[in-house]
Amino acid sequence: MEFRLMTIDDYPKVWDLWMSSKNMGFNDKDDSPEGIARYLKRNPTSSFVAIQDDRVVGVILSGHDGRRGFIHHMAVAEDCRRQGIAKTLLSMALSALKEEGITKVALLVFKYNDVGNPFWESQGFTVREDLNYRNKALVELTRIDT
Repeated sequence: MEFRLMTIDDYPKVWDLWMSSKNMGFNDKDDSPEGIARYLKRNPTSSFVAIQDDRVVGVILSGHDGRRGFIHHMAVAEDCRRQGIAKTLLSMALSALKEEGITKVALLVFKYNDVGNPFWESQGFTVREDLNYRNKALVELTRIDT
């Protein structure tokens, strides 16, 4: 198994992994090849892939705005789970963010994601009961839920 920085060349295989992962949310703009290329250009050191036999079996898309880190998408192929891939990818991303001076990391998980929520809890990510999550689309987005 090889773990390395994600590049835009990984996009087709990453997209296939995302689309095969249940209970995740994407959209046609931010998660397009152009959107991910823009994200990786802005955050070149903190997104990683796990490669096995020329197949992307794990990915973490993470970055920061100079103040706070954010994990946008993490997925591990269903047939490769429980092998430490997610923990390794998370550790790599958190280390990269910490090296850039980031002291706090956030993420969003669908409430009904019964695989993701226990994982994040086991890794020390807590639920904030004192916040309301709000967003506003500046352009028309097509939502893609898996």
